[in-house]
Amino acid sequence: MSKALTTLLLALLGSLRDLLPIILVILFFQFAVLKQPLPDVGQILLGVVFVVLGLTFFIHGLEQGLFPIGESMATSFARKGSLFWLIAFAFALGFGTTVAEPALIAVAAEAAAVAAEGGMIESSESAREDYASGLRYTVAFSVGLAIVIGVIRILRGWPVQWLIIGGYVLVVIMTMFAPREIIGIAYDSGGVTTSTITVPLVTALGVGLASSIRGRNPMIDGFGLIAFASLTPMIFVMAYGMLI
Repeated sequence: MSKALTTLLLALLGSLRDLLPIILVILFFQFAVLKQPLPDVGQILLGVVFVVLGLTFFIHGLEQGLFPIGESMATSFARKGSLFWLIAFAFALGFGTTVAEPALIAVAAEAAAVAAEGGMIESSESAREDYASGLRYTVAFSVGLAIVIGVIRILRGWPVQWLIIGGYVLVVIMTMFAPREIIGIAYDSGGVTTSTITVPLVTALGVGLASSIRGRNPMIDGFGLIAFASLTPMIFVMAYGMLI
């Protein structure tokens, strides 16, 4: 058996082990609490197989592709010594990965639909699309800016806790003045941006950059970019709500 196949089988077993608690919880409540048989057992089993395979290939793809390329590009930009291109790459990475986030697309579309139903915007297809697109690009711009701030923090050696504390103080202050309809969306935006696409690439960028700079500890300085990526959308979405 080849090494690649062995690695893939181990990843498959790991995914099954990770999903096992969820499966046990569902089975317990279905049989012990609801006391009902599973509906359409064959379809459910097929769905579980697809979930296990999807999770396995996703994790394996991250380890084989996204993490290495993120770290290598961060190292290359640091060695190149061009601050402009490093900052441009950081912003483009944050912006591009956030725009492509499936969770953000879903939340933006749902927010547009609810806003139309509540009379905040016109109840038309174009109005909903404009609202959803504006929300998505606002969040994407904020994440790009957050990654830039995080990269500068790594380069300068600034302590992450003070930046995070200052950011959340600003969030609390803005919450007092933002429209109530946008506050929940703003807070949720901070979570949906740090999802399947953004997290691996941004983490790889931070670790790779900290590893290539003398005097930086990857464990201390390499992490923290995700915190910025989840913080700035709350600020920008509340500002978006105040303007729109």
